[in-house]
Amino acid sequence: MMDHARDLASVQEATERLLTAVGELDNAAVTDQSRLPGWTRGHVLAHLARNADALVNVLEGRPMYASAEARDADIERDARRPLDAHIADVRESAARFHAAGLVPADWSRTVELRNGVTDTASRLPFRRWAEVELHHVDLGIGYELEDVPQEFTEREIDFLAQRFAGHADVPATRLTDGTRAWSTGRERDEEAVTVTGTAADLLGWLAGRRDGAALTVAGGTLPALPPL
Repeated sequence: MMDHARDLASVQEATERLLTAVGELDNAAVTDQSRLPGWTRGHVLAHLARNADALVNVLEGRPMYASAEARDADIERDARRPLDAHIADVRESAARFHAAGLVPADWSRTVELRNGVTDTASRLPFRRWAEVELHHVDLGIGYELEDVPQEFTEREIDFLAQRFAGHADVPATRLTDGTRAWSTGRERDEEAVTVTGTAADLLGWLAGRRDGAALTVAGGTLPALPPL
């Protein structure tokens, strides 16, 4: 089982890193384009806050979001707020998530997220950690995939490799940073494509944050990954 208590502490640390960096911005910077198509930095911050509350819903047995439309509407509503409002919202929603994570519970239970996706409750803190780290990078304010904790990088590569494992549209693929290796894609009924690069570049490609141009591919071409 995942160590949810340790991951909760990692979420707190990642959130503080993000809030410290965001605190150096100004109101104009919040309205600038983020690295996510169609989203300003305000959209990213609004999403982070609403995601924390959505995960509280999951922990407490409610639907993650009332609907996809409501989720999108809440982000649009909050995106245009001034910087101070964003910082307060991210901080307060993060505190609500942390408090919910401290409540004694059966962490082995199955919970439901968006679009019918299920997982064990113990994985929710790590999922939140991924939201904070990757969206910190998405803000485009100087925090890069090379800056995220090594533990997170390795675990997120493992998580995403498992997510694409067995996917009919992804050929059998071996991922390596030269010291560690992961497998993903279809069952090994064929010679695997080997994709080599730094851990940050592998993570960027798997997470849809980089195009894979920095990776080296042997035994075929770089697989096209389905949307997350």
